[in-house]
Parts: sequence; structure tokens; C-alpha cells
Amino acid sequence: MCNRNDRPIATDSLSDEVLCRLAGEGDRNAEELLVTRYTRLARKIARPYFLIGGDSEDLTQEGMIGLMRAIREYSPERAASFRTFAERCIRSRLSSALRDADRDKHAPLNRSVPLDTPFFDPDSYTSGAQQLASRDPEDLLIDRERARSLLSGVRKQLSEFEAKILGYYLDGLSCREIAETAGISPKSVDNAVQRIRRKTAQQLLSGDFSGS
Repeated sequence: MCNRNDRPIATDSLSDEVLCRLAGEGDRNAEELLVTRYTRLARKIARPYFLIGGDSEDLTQEGMIGLMRAIREYSPERAASFRTFAERCIRSRLSSALRDADRDKHAPLNRSVPLDTPFFDPDSYTSGAQQLASRDPEDLLIDRERARSLLSGVRKQLSEFEAKILGYYLDGLSCREIAETAGISPKSVDNAVQRIRRKTAQQLLSGDFSGS
């Protein structure tokens, strides 16, 4: 199917690379389709940093900015698959945001861990503002390997239910998607994530990244 300019109308059947080309030609529908496809990836990349101490909304927004950059700058001649390029751009944007946070430009990214403040929302996770004891903000800017090690240790402290929710959460599912998959209410999902985040913060404060 073609539009009046003889360009294919963007549909779910088109590849990422074709959608990027159409988006570059001004096709907003193509751009929206790519955003829909990769929103979950942006959440998936950002969520470990949220559990460790970032602000959910700020991090998700930064990840989406990285995704939009990927859509607008992708070139099959200079890059691998769009997914690989998109992941690189999202991680790069998050890294820049965290570096800025370390310079106090975006303090919530590295200073807020709402251990007790509810952050429930039917479709997403938001956070309040609470200082993580007197810990140096730089301590929260940990690299991917340490984040992976920390979360691996945290899993050992979780109940079977919490571990299942953590798996869905780190896979980028929305609160509602997790609730539907697990057959529970969104509020129950939020409560579980709060408990997981509390245990993550406690382990971070202890300096134990092994979970032993």
C-alpha cells in the first residue's frame, strides 16, 4: 500500500531499517512505530539504575531521548542493525545523564531513593525524593558490571514472588503488563517493586555486591 507520494505507508510489517528511512523522510507514523517497538528496550536498560538509586521518570525520559536520537541518526551504511544502534544510543544517553547527575545537574538521578514513599502509577513507576543516608552520590554511579553483580546478590534476598516480579520488571514490562502476566493487581506489583528497591538500597549501603 502506498500513499499519495508513492511511499509505502508505515506498518508493523516493515523492518526497523525501512521505518528509519521513512522517518528520516518525515513519516511521523514510521517514527511512532519505532518508538512503540523500542520503548520497552529503553525501560529495560534504565531500570537497573532506578532500582539502584535513580529517578524512574528522569531515567526513562533520558532513555527515550537516546532512542529518538537513534531513529534520527541511524544509517545502515555506518551502523549494524537498528536495534544494536538504538541500544548504544540509549546507553550513551543514560551514561551522560548519570555523569551530569554526578555534577549535581540532575540531583534526583543519583540522590533519590524513596525507600518508603509510594510511587505507584497504573502504567509506570515514579519516585519521590529521599536522601540515601549521607552516602556520597558518586557511590551510586556504578558501572554495568557492578550493577549486574549487585542485582544478582539482591535476588538471593528476595522471595520467590519478588524474584519473579523483578525478572518481569528488568525485562522492561510496564506495571500493567506485569500485573496481567502474573495475574495480580498493579498495586501488588508496585508494592513488590518497592520491597525490591528497599532491599537493593540496603545492600548498596552495606557495600556488599555479592549477596553473601
